[in-house]
Amino acid sequence: MAETTVSPKDRFLTVYGRKPVLEALDDPELRVDKVILADTARGPAAAEIQRAAKAAGVPVQRASAHRVKVLAGNGKQDQGVLADVVAPRMRPLSAALADAPARVLLLDGITTPANVGMILRTATAAGLGGIVVPRRGVAALDPLVVKASAGVAFRAPVLRCATAAEAASMLVEAGYGLYALGAQGGPSLFEASLPERAAFVLGGETAGVSDEVAELVTGWLSIPMPGEVESLNVSAAAAVLCFELVRRGTTR
Repeated sequence: MAETTVSPKDRFLTVYGRKPVLEALDDPELRVDKVILADTARGPAAAEIQRAAKAAGVPVQRASAHRVKVLAGNGKQDQGVLADVVAPRMRPLSAALADAPARVLLLDGITTPANVGMILRTATAAGLGGIVVPRRGVAALDPLVVKASAGVAFRAPVLRCATAAEAASMLVEAGYGLYALGAQGGPSLFEASLPERAAFVLGGETAGVSDEVAELVTGWLSIPMPGEVESLNVSAAAAVLCFELVRRGTTR
């Protein structure tokens, strides 16, 4: 079923902590929707954030320290402040399917923020039409992901949905071939024939592609590795995949 309302989580990336919030406010290329400051935040640090927000024309809301922790999702590092940064290319997967991007990635169980951030950076650089980042089962789009992406996460074509299994079902129903990268078996990525529209599943660091998604996979692809190494880190595998699509001229 198509989503009828857009969640704030599908419009903004939330950054927390004094330094990340100040960096977002000072970046002329970013649009900050609002800053939320804990009512317990006082002193020079809070004043600096308020000055930066005023200079950027960004409203500052006060909330309880508990509320800030809940919204940040990280009670140990929020430092009593967070900011919602507009991610202009982030939208629900259901909305993106109406435009039918030719090539998309689907992240399935990737829980290391550094891997998610590097995949977002690589896929955006390669010009892919979308990167599906489910809200559950994948590392949250937080400052660690933003840092690993070197800030590209704000501009990445992120597509949101509840779970990887839901995304896989939606993609198959929309006519996409669903291909999973695996360490063993399957034709070479460099030689496989791909349909006009294809989605590529990148499985988690330890468990790989989930059973629910594997049931819907059209086929498995492998990356040839003549050396004595069993597999690549998932972000390295994503880079190989993305730039093979660039070589083919079929990223979008």
